[in-house]
Amino acid sequence: MARRVGICAVAQTPYKRDYMEERFQGMGLMVLESLLAQTGLDFSEDRGIQMSISVSDDIFDARTISDNAMTDVLGAHFRCEEKVAQEGAQALYYGLAAIQSGHVDVVLILGHCKESQAQSRNMVTHLAFDPFYTRPVGLDFLAAAGLQARAYQEKSGVTDDQLAQIVVRARQNAVKNACTQDLPPVSTADVRNSPLIADPIRSLHAYPVSDGAVGMILAAEDRARQLCQTPVWITGTGNCMDSFFLGDRDLTSNFALKKAAERAYQRASIQNPEKDIDVFEISDQYAYQHPLWIEGLGVCPYGKGREWLDQKGPDRFHVNPSGGMLAGNPLILGGLSRAASVSLQLMGKAENAQIDGLRRGLAHGVMGPAGQFHTVIILERD
Repeated sequence: MARRVGICAVAQTPYKRDYMEERFQGMGLMVLESLLAQTGLDFSEDRGIQMSISVSDDIFDARTISDNAMTDVLGAHFRCEEKVAQEGAQALYYGLAAIQSGHVDVVLILGHCKESQAQSRNMVTHLAFDPFYTRPVGLDFLAAAGLQARAYQEKSGVTDDQLAQIVVRARQNAVKNACTQDLPPVSTADVRNSPLIADPIRSLHAYPVSDGAVGMILAAEDRARQLCQTPVWITGTGNCMDSFFLGDRDLTSNFALKKAAERAYQRASIQNPEKDIDVFEISDQYAYQHPLWIEGLGVCPYGKGREWLDQKGPDRFHVNPSGGMLAGNPLILGGLSRAASVSLQLMGKAENAQIDGLRRGLAHGVMGPAGQFHTVIILERD
């Protein structure tokens, strides 16, 4: 039987539109110092952190080998250091595998990103497309999302008013989240009157440009109980990648998310996510994805996102009490930030956003155009 792996500590910087006063290393050091203070860990050979996993991206950082500048903060001059790029939740996969394999007992995960540095984050995601067929026509993640949003709204009947309400709720929850304090509340009229950026997506439908850092300490069960009074156990994981070319996909099918969720549910022995999961943190980079991803997770039937919203599904099922990505998280840290938010809820440390009586939560990450690659992680407390 594989060793249980627990999240023992979580730390995040505030997420800002422009973290101009801190370099990458400074943001990372803020997170590291908090994690060490929470656990009493250091980088000593006998009982310290044995492996560090960074999350960063060469293009967003504007440097080759983006983790190279972070090695001192990560303790990599003492220990093994590895890097995960693009979807931050994969670092939890990596750390889980390293511990369950018996290779190490304690892992540090630390991710950072400054989206504000680029002239446009769309220029960054534009480079994800192949240079011969799709890049020359100007595709980027926003344009791909516009295609998906149009297809989903036509299939589901989700209205502009409902999308506006999703954004308003996200901003309201952001006020309760200590890490997302610089986004003002908005009204449904504000959202509906914001300019179109990729029809039918409006500017306030999209997650805001964000800078920040997030980290966690993972440990095998015996160490986890020594380091933390309320460890959160990783009980299920799943991921799946859909086809690269948009024309090869049904953009409303949730193929990759359904497969990722199916694998995570099987590993965590979840039969009915509606009843078995108490809190959901989903990576809603755009407002239309909020109900679309919920359909893919099996919380409401396929194509019934409109009815689920009308029945106050987001509040009934405790979806994104942190505000989600619409409250402001960097793209590559989306899944890792969602796991941090679920962990804090289960530890009882979510402060003003805390919901009582939660036992099991789901964290979701997504990367690639129109939801190409999905990750689902199930977290539980004792």
